[in-house]
Amino acid sequence: MSVEIISTKDRVTAFLNGEIDHHTAAAIREEIDKAIAVNKPKMLKLDYSAVTFMDSSGVGLVMGRYRALQPYGGKITVANLSPSIYKVMRLAGIEKIAKITQSDND
Repeated sequence: MSVEIISTKDRVTAFLNGEIDHHTAAAIREEIDKAIAVNKPKMLKLDYSAVTFMDSSGVGLVMGRYRALQPYGGKITVANLSPSIYKVMRLAGIEKIAKITQSDND
């Protein structure tokens, strides 16, 4: 699992790649949290287009980043989800704290 982070003025976008599980989630969290602390964004976009597998750690990743953004008044978009990951996110109630989409066009 890897993550590529692109930061602009008010936005941090994290492009996730590979599998998100208990073993990989900690490193992903650390990288995204560093970008949040440095940039203090109003928007965090988590792009799941290259995620091949996700367990409950992927849900926890979103929830923790939501809490990390609260001091800055930031919001989260979780985008480009596969149908199965989209279903997991919806069942977990993530849409209560983040915008979730199956594509950038939703």
